[in-house]
Amino acid sequence: MRVFLGLVALATSCAVAVPSAFKTKEEIYAPRGWVKKTRPAPDHSIALRIGLPQPNFSLLEKQLYEVSDPDHERYGQHLSKEEVEDLVSPHPQSLNAVDEWLAGFGLGEKDLVRSPAKDWVIITVPVSVAEDMLDTKYHVWEHTESGDQLVRTTSYRLPSHLHEHIEVIQPTTMFGRFKGYKSTIYNIEEIPEVTTQQASAKAASFNALSGVTVDPSCNTTVTISCLKQLYNAVGYEASPDPRNSIGITGYLEQFANIQDLQSFYAEQRPDALNSTFDFIPIKGGLNNQTLSEAGAEANLDVQFAFGVSHPIPATFFSTAGRPPFKPDLITTSNTNEPYGDWVDFVLGMKNPPLTISTSYGDDEQTVPEAYARRVCASFAQLGARGVSLLFSSGDNGVGDGNSNPATQKCITNDGKNTTQFIPAFPASCPYVTAVGGTAHIPEVAVSRFFSGGGFSNYFPRPLYQEIAVRKYLKNLPKGTYKGLFNPAGRAYPDVSALSDRYRIWLSGRPVLIGGTSASSPAVAGFVALLNDARFKAHKKSLGFLNPLLYTYGLPGFNDITSGNNAGCGTTGFNATAGWDPVTGLGTPNFFKLKSIVTSPFTIL
Repeated sequence: MRVFLGLVALATSCAVAVPSAFKTKEEIYAPRGWVKKTRPAPDHSIALRIGLPQPNFSLLEKQLYEVSDPDHERYGQHLSKEEVEDLVSPHPQSLNAVDEWLAGFGLGEKDLVRSPAKDWVIITVPVSVAEDMLDTKYHVWEHTESGDQLVRTTSYRLPSHLHEHIEVIQPTTMFGRFKGYKSTIYNIEEIPEVTTQQASAKAASFNALSGVTVDPSCNTTVTISCLKQLYNAVGYEASPDPRNSIGITGYLEQFANIQDLQSFYAEQRPDALNSTFDFIPIKGGLNNQTLSEAGAEANLDVQFAFGVSHPIPATFFSTAGRPPFKPDLITTSNTNEPYGDWVDFVLGMKNPPLTISTSYGDDEQTVPEAYARRVCASFAQLGARGVSLLFSSGDNGVGDGNSNPATQKCITNDGKNTTQFIPAFPASCPYVTAVGGTAHIPEVAVSRFFSGGGFSNYFPRPLYQEIAVRKYLKNLPKGTYKGLFNPAGRAYPDVSALSDRYRIWLSGRPVLIGGTSASSPAVAGFVALLNDARFKAHKKSLGFLNPLLYTYGLPGFNDITSGNNAGCGTTGFNATAGWDPVTGLGTPNFFKLKSIVTSPFTIL
């Protein structure tokens, strides 16, 4: 019997190893605006990310919604790192098939980097080897508008027996440019001086939306004090509870400068002076503290997220990789998808920050659907573990991020050249909270750099937003923008906040900056405060926010009903009563939300 079983095992192993004919795995049309240039050098290195199937992801998703649904008995009972990994681990057959395929190219365990759940395998190989493995040819592609360059192919193939064991391989067909969402930075001469006394002066203007009074200076310069006044958080004192935490992601060689942070604290949050944040580098991420190298994006995110949430423990992640890639004699590695590296690292942390804000993204159509789904699934893993993920919704209204919103063409990349609104990713992922932008007091949807919003073409509308979005669509005049958006898609943003004229310190001087890259970290700061309130009430962290926000959380938002998000040569969608694809559910009213999340759930 043992001999028989041994022969069966050997035969099975041999069957897996038998080469099979190549079959196309993915093929796309050359994206609009990209031109094929030269062939890369054969020894140019590519870090291939190989995604193996997650056969039990549907069970993970089910448990994510159970622990995030305030009506479910499991609400707040978040999963452990190990429990999540068990749910997304690939079948042993897939691991074996991929390992044997890689071994055929001389790649062994020492050459592989695996994600915590082993559902991703990362290998770094010369482009010549990648071409043999994928039966393809890479080229250097140039973006005609910006001059950015990428090493990419428009199709790749795999042995047919591997198709059931590999979901996606990148970088292959991904032409995303991974942008930070920020708008104009004003000159220092244009900024009125703000002192601590002025910033905390007694408010003098009533805001009917939130029912609170706000200093009139907040219409021209946004400070921490303005946000706390406007969003009804004045007087709330957080604690440095080690169970709580907040994190900011940094990319594109964006450095959060500590000297600038101290100047910001001295001006706007003097009780935070001499406090700082934990710095975590990922894949060689740097921490350049040269004042002139301070990053506007990083400084904005850190100063307001940590300023609003002080003294909650804070972390800044610096992930290496500066997309898009420019091939030259110095840079020999193609490292243009750093958020994959970031999410792998954070999933490997035993205790990741409980609230994390990211102010970067791509046009959804530039991220191949299979890859977008896998990245989105990684966010679901973090949500199941009790992490609240917030992403900026983008700054180009319903249009793409490649041109002036007033002149956008908004053409699809599917070869049909169809005119269509262009959603943003990762904001379109249903497992994250997308944050749009407002301006002025009383608040309206921003009209100068357009709050990103719309409907995903990849992800269907999740159940948690069915009622709110269906109501919006029902009230939309019949035929409005027919064919320009997918009414059945995941709708975003979910919430919003002020996103214009934030006063930060940058390279030793104060400047004003705006964008949904301002509203996302600001909202993250308030979410961290809500977690503080829940811990004080002996409750768990909020985790994935959206199922709560669209139900019991509704009374905790100021409904924004004016403004629109122009783009693609249109005025875009309008802000209106209830949820809308410009400002979502509205802007937060902290003390109302605090009452909701610390009491037995009831519709207030």
